Amino acid sequence: MAALSDRPARPGFGELTDLREIPADRLDPLLEEEIATWRRDLDWDFRPSADLVRRFVELESLNGFALVQGTPGGSRVAGYSYYVCEEGKGLIGDLYVRTAQRTVENENALIEAVLDAMWRAPGVRRVESQLMMLSAPFGRPVPFPERFHSYPRCFLEAPLAGVERFAPRELPGISISLWQENRQDDTARLIANSYQGHIDSRINDQYRSPGGARRFLTNIVQYPGCGTFYAPASYAAASLQDHSQCGVSLASLVAGDAGHITQVCVAPSRRGTGLGYELMRRSMVALAAHGCRLVSLTVTASNQEAIQLYEQMGFVNRRDFAAYVWEAR
Repeated sequence: MAALSDRPARPGFGELTDLREIPADRLDPLLEEEIATWRRDLDWDFRPSADLVRRFVELESLNGFALVQGTPGGSRVAGYSYYVCEEGKGLIGDLYVRTAQRTVENENALIEAVLDAMWRAPGVRRVESQLMMLSAPFGRPVPFPERFHSYPRCFLEAPLAGVERFAPRELPGISISLWQENRQDDTARLIANSYQGHIDSRINDQYRSPGGARRFLTNIVQYPGCGTFYAPASYAAASLQDHSQCGVSLASLVAGDAGHITQVCVAPSRRGTGLGYELMRRSMVALAAHGCRLVSLTVTASNQEAIQLYEQMGFVNRRDFAAYVWEAR
């Protein structure tokens, strides 16, 4: 059905419509505004992600909803959200509402619609989302509050000019080399081990097992959600004694002049040795050499040990946002 019949249009709100019923060109003005917002607010080129949305909308294969509002000259798409479901979990891929119509009510209407659709999908027991452009991310009313958990996070950014001032760290017994794709299985095991019991494994359940971490790595390397993976700024550390992988820093390009650290982790046995610093330093130096003027990363606000390291390396908080999780009880 094109419109959700139990959600009638009303002044200031609009009509929720299945994304598969929306012609792709009707999304263009909305997506162009979203592209401009990501560039202005986060120095991030959202265009590759927007192009994927257009492509799947054209194929009528993107699950989600559009918020359509009437205007004196007709109607236009004021917002949209899409989702995916796999292996018992749902993911809200994106949600964006035009600045002029951006209210908690309009955003929640889209959130409720995609959640309701995912809860109806067979086997779904958990839904995750990290929506960078959501307004008022903390303390807002949310659909399905009895299943809801919120985790404050930060989008940090650092200039790369002068990155050479960071001195290399001597790390006896450790070898650091460029990360290669054949390291994915080792890296997946490292991530699962490093995040055991960590708050981030509550936010992203892929961190809880090597298999889940392997899927997480595939998403980083193959898809544009976290930018274009950039191997020359990605590093892996291994023990010289037993050759086991003990650290990793993975990087992407999110704009022509901006990089992003998509993952940095260190084995529990190597924490406090300076390995995390050295991996980050090498990624930042490589991104600067590529021509990036800045680098960003995201971190959970309660992870003060990591935040302290990032601040020492010049990172400042650019934006607060939240990771949302809904779990069936």
